[in-house]
Amino acid sequence: MLRTKNLAAVLAGVLLAVLAAGCGREGSPPVKGPKAGALPRYTVDTDFRLPESKTWVEAEKRGYLVVGAKEDQPYLGEKDPATGVYSGFDIEIARMMAASLGFEPDTISFRTIASANRETALQNGQIDYYVGTYTINDMRKKLVGFAGPYYMAGQGLLVRSDENDIKGPQDLAGKTVCSAAGSTPYQRIAADYPDADLVAYDTYSICVDNLLTFQVDAVTTDDAILLGFAAKAPDEMKVVGKPFSEEPYGIGVPRGDNALRLALDDALEANEKNGNWKKAFEATLGLSGVPAPTPPPIDRYPAN
Repeated sequence: MLRTKNLAAVLAGVLLAVLAAGCGREGSPPVKGPKAGALPRYTVDTDFRLPESKTWVEAEKRGYLVVGAKEDQPYLGEKDPATGVYSGFDIEIARMMAASLGFEPDTISFRTIASANRETALQNGQIDYYVGTYTINDMRKKLVGFAGPYYMAGQGLLVRSDENDIKGPQDLAGKTVCSAAGSTPYQRIAADYPDADLVAYDTYSICVDNLLTFQVDAVTTDDAILLGFAAKAPDEMKVVGKPFSEEPYGIGVPRGDNALRLALDDALEANEKNGNWKKAFEATLGLSGVPAPTPPPIDRYPAN
């Protein structure tokens, strides 16, 4: 046990530096990232045209797409502080969409947009679309449009790899569980599993560090985010059980640009069928050891 704890302590120091870098502070680049050779190559549809979409027309005129993303979520949307390069599953979704819209890989400009500013960025034309753990819900549909969903996330649990007692939220009684302060996952555990010993920090990276140093027993948030952390150290951490909420991730587009929304739906469907979606998952979140799930049905809801 002492050897395991020492190994975890060393790894935690490395991981914390990595995650701090991902959160926008100076630090070391990721220990490892998605394997470039394993990522799909997306065929650019050079004949694609979408004159009905104001967003697409303006992007074509400027010569490049501006895509909103996250930069602090390992293997989902992460920006290398040394190179400025974005990587992860969400980034791959954004790239395959761009190819279907007729844009070459070097004509995509990623822009980090905080969660609180997503709707404003789409409404003001700062970005053409947004891919970054963006849950589709009816309230947001009043402000922006959504293509997809491309992934069905849900609240999950991250534990150490040698943990065998925690298989789901029903096993949290007497266990120390960490989440982000004020987050929905924190509130759900507090309400539905009151026998858990909850602790909260400002970021999930601190929770993960405390997990690896045996200060907490589990970390909880969206399973997609947890898979990204697990992929950083798959020998030390794992995601357990089934998701116990539903969070459909969609591609945000300007509200009213239904031509763009439906074109992205078509692109998602095509990339799911040709295997690109699965390959992108396996090269990113799949490094956590979890097999690629079946993509959720696309919701082609009526124009609004």
